[in-house]
Amino acid sequence: MWKNPSGKIGMLLLLFILGISYIGPLLVPLPKNADVDSIYQPPSLNHLLGTNYAGKDNVALIIHGGSDLLFVALVAGLISTTIAVVVGALSGFLGGKVDSFLMEVVNIWLTIPQFPLLVVLAGLIKLNSSLTLAFLIGILSWPGLARQIRSQILSLKMRDFIESAILLDLGIVHIITKELLPNMMSYIAISLVFSMTSAIFQQTGLVFLGLVPLAGSNWGVMLSLAYSKGAIFNSNAIWNVLAPVFMIILFELSLVMIARSMDDVFNPRLRTEAL
Repeated sequence: MWKNPSGKIGMLLLLFILGISYIGPLLVPLPKNADVDSIYQPPSLNHLLGTNYAGKDNVALIIHGGSDLLFVALVAGLISTTIAVVVGALSGFLGGKVDSFLMEVVNIWLTIPQFPLLVVLAGLIKLNSSLTLAFLIGILSWPGLARQIRSQILSLKMRDFIESAILLDLGIVHIITKELLPNMMSYIAISLVFSMTSAIFQQTGLVFLGLVPLAGSNWGVMLSLAYSKGAIFNSNAIWNVLAPVFMIILFELSLVMIARSMDDVFNPRLRTEAL
């Protein structure tokens, strides 16, 4: 991936975001007290991205606001991708009644609007931890990917090496984990990346609506507070909105570029054409 320009840029961006989100808080203190003399200050040497409605430095808030968002994105992506792989692989490989039952469950699940249901559940369940939020997002996001995994499995089942493994009676677990999934690893890895991007948008939306009481410096919380305090109507407060939006876009961009490079790395034909 490092030899791929897209992958190199994506990895550098991701390392930068991880660094400021997990190492930055050790170096930059979180402003706790309001400073009425510095409310909505424009960018300067003292405040590179300006200040918010309470006079707090936006750079410090950005540095302390990424860890929760990144954690939820990773855990939710892993949960949804794991469920989708298990359901899709079993459905496609076993076929018959198992396939019919699992796909019926998937079809019913797909008819339910995901984000509205997430909003309703967030109002009923006390989401006071990042892990709970990640689990809820992940458990609702797997059906579409499960159908795609099933289609990939159905295609691979017709290959000679899979038919040979079945004739040798190597067992369901061995065939799925050792023969089928390794040949789908690029697709699964890319699906994980896009599951993470979806989780970012969902949790930001929930926080913006005020349904997730996470840390006050969370990027989504920054957007919610900026909106509620009227920052979008104040030209001096534009950086209070742009700062978290820019970080979210930067994280999304890094994941998309990494996903693009993964396709080049795992696909021999694309790699040969590039060479």
